[in-house]
Amino acid sequence: ESLHSCFGLLGISAGSLLLAVHFYSSPGAAPLIPSTALGILLLIFSALLAYAGIRRSLRNSSLLLSLCLTISMFWCGYGVTFILAGQGVLGDASDLRDAVGPGLATFPVALLPVALVGFLCREPILALIAAATSLASAHDVALRHRPTLGSSAVACNYLLVSLLGGYFALGRILCFLSKGKIILPGTDVAKRKDPEQPQSSGGSTNPFAATGLLLNMVSAGVFGCRLLGITSKLFLGQVPWLWAAGIYQLGICILSYRAMDVLMATSFGFTSILKFAGGYCLLYPTWQPQEPSFPTPFLVVFSILFAVLALFLALRSPVDGLYLLVYVASCIALACHPKGFFEAGPQGVAMAVFVASALTALIHLYNGTASAKIPTGQGAVKALLAHNTFLKLREGPDLHAPSLGYSKYGEAEALAYACSVLASFALTMPGDPQAPLATVVIPWVVVAGGILKLLGGSVAFARGKTLESSAFILYAVLWIIWGFTRYGGLHGTIRTFHATVGIVAFMLFNGFIVFCTLFLSITWFFYSFTFMLVAVSFFLDAIHVLPAGYDLAATLIFGLVSFYCFLSALANSTFEGPCLPMGGPVVQLGGVGGGTSKCLHLPARKASSVRRIADILKDGGTCGIPTDTVYVLVAACNRPDAVEKAHRSKRQAQDRPMSLWISNLKQLEPAKHLFTPLLWDFMEAAWPSPISLVVPRGEWLDFLGMKDSAKYVGTPQSIAIRVPDCSVTTHLIDLVGPIVVTSANPTGEADTTHHNQVYAKLGDQVDAVLCDGPSPENIASTVVDCTKIDSGSIGFFRVGIIPKSQVTFLCIALLVL
Repeated sequence: ESLHSCFGLLGISAGSLLLAVHFYSSPGAAPLIPSTALGILLLIFSALLAYAGIRRSLRNSSLLLSLCLTISMFWCGYGVTFILAGQGVLGDASDLRDAVGPGLATFPVALLPVALVGFLCREPILALIAAATSLASAHDVALRHRPTLGSSAVACNYLLVSLLGGYFALGRILCFLSKGKIILPGTDVAKRKDPEQPQSSGGSTNPFAATGLLLNMVSAGVFGCRLLGITSKLFLGQVPWLWAAGIYQLGICILSYRAMDVLMATSFGFTSILKFAGGYCLLYPTWQPQEPSFPTPFLVVFSILFAVLALFLALRSPVDGLYLLVYVASCIALACHPKGFFEAGPQGVAMAVFVASALTALIHLYNGTASAKIPTGQGAVKALLAHNTFLKLREGPDLHAPSLGYSKYGEAEALAYACSVLASFALTMPGDPQAPLATVVIPWVVVAGGILKLLGGSVAFARGKTLESSAFILYAVLWIIWGFTRYGGLHGTIRTFHATVGIVAFMLFNGFIVFCTLFLSITWFFYSFTFMLVAVSFFLDAIHVLPAGYDLAATLIFGLVSFYCFLSALANSTFEGPCLPMGGPVVQLGGVGGGTSKCLHLPARKASSVRRIADILKDGGTCGIPTDTVYVLVAACNRPDAVEKAHRSKRQAQDRPMSLWISNLKQLEPAKHLFTPLLWDFMEAAWPSPISLVVPRGEWLDFLGMKDSAKYVGTPQSIAIRVPDCSVTTHLIDLVGPIVVTSANPTGEADTTHHNQVYAKLGDQVDAVLCDGPSPENIASTVVDCTKIDSGSIGFFRVGIIPKSQVTFLCIALLVL
């Protein structure tokens, strides 16, 4: 147990106490805490709860983070609503009731699954907090409609939540600080620990999925409450609920990528767009009396994207796939009523979304907490595809293993490609020049094409995909700028020289990306080239020579190419093998792009990866591995064919011979009598470290099983030997035996300080790369000449990470002793 759960409980207790003080007043009297101050304080506590939910206790992961993040989001929306009321934006009490009604009505229902699962899974602390908070919110919304209930009763409910949260938090803090010696009654979690923690059979689980589903209830509740009569109108005061849910859903999207759940993260990205669009529709009437309209073609495309994502998600979990079909119906309902966002049809589908989100969240919460599972149909899909040789699902703990071995995020390219599809089809809508904001395009272009593509670019950069991330970020910036200027009323009939220069600058940057994609893949080349066509349409429009229909054709072509990329990203992350290939590079240069498809890339943090590398070396392979300095190319000493292969792949120069590495000096114990006492003492003092010692060749090599490999190592007179100060490398040597080592770069080039550079330089000439991200040092080892150490002198072939003075001092100390 950690103190993060205590921070969450204390945050709930403090926020509830604020609300209790706010409501504790006589009828007709002013609140004890002003609305603006209360709103700001609620925002502060919502940030604290968000931190506690993300940095959750390991044991209560799913329930605690769902409780903290859900309450955090509702208090965020509630706080902004109080600030609007305090600043006079909301006119009277009826406006305040209509503003807070949807959130307060959704809040109790959203917390019920958390409370129910808490009671069923023997988590009474979280269950009681969730149930008490749900009851207080229900009493709060009832007070808004029936003032005769009295605000003091609502204050008592919030006070109960505050006391419960404070008591349990105090109990956990005392237990933690006293190491279990002081335990308040009912707060001893250790006695209720289950012997077996629930594990997923399908690899890593996504503990954030339930929270994302609960957030979907908010937007559905805003429009559903109007249908049910809980609110009398839809207006500006309900925008905080929608946009707070959208912002939190973007966070859940990022956290889902951290959980390697690519499909659910993509779905949360899609639903966040709808939340921002809904908030925009409620905000628009504040400056224009007319009702905004949705672009029908765009909604049809959005429904297709939802349907495709639902199909792939159903292959993993049919329940989740069926759930997304409700959003397909929602997009179709909006397309049928482009100006009827407030009509009964879309609102009826919103109620279906509300119910489906609650049920699906309950299933995710229960399956993530309990040892028994509610069937989701995953086994049936596996059995159906078991005998299919063409479509084979990816399974196991490495379902979404980072392609670069060290990234903490799943692949986000599918979301980025989908955003390109949405933004391109949104640009096909001309809009009304007199009222450009009346067409709901800005959420699609700015949020979808801009913010979410920035997210995809950031995740791609975190995974080491520099070119892809640069393209996504560049396109995101252009979508944001063009979306605001064209559909935000900033783009009039007069074009300026500055706009033309800016578009030309974007075209120059994208021209460089198009050139680089020639060495990446055919699909990426077409993706970047068709975007250049879109940029050209912007340029032609800026200089008043845009041909009729060119911009429409360019955006449609780019949208279709993006849609294929979206399908390919989903298929290649779901099935084994390239079902929809991205194609190889258009131009193939030596070493560029070759390693990504020919050699294995295994994360160094996994012991199974090190064993896999060891097996490859034992079978005569060559591998790139991390060390205590830079990356190196290695082969097993007892495999002369592998040593010859490494020598040939490096085009080894005579003045830079290959060296020999061992895991510890005990491997040379049988040959200790063949070394002079001073040299042996010097090796004991110097290792393990990034110091290579050049010693005379001799019969001691036979004790290491070198055999025919010896002719490729060192020079005829001497050989360099080292014990690295790296646990991964020494463990590998323990599994394989002594290894032959050379730098992982062609002779004459700079040292390799990242496994991505190993791919680029030697990827098509090695069998595997053990990935550990950036090297701990950018400088190679120090090479010391010990062939004349018995005469009292040493030399230096290379001064590396260990300075010359330190090595010299060590030698002098041994001579003195």
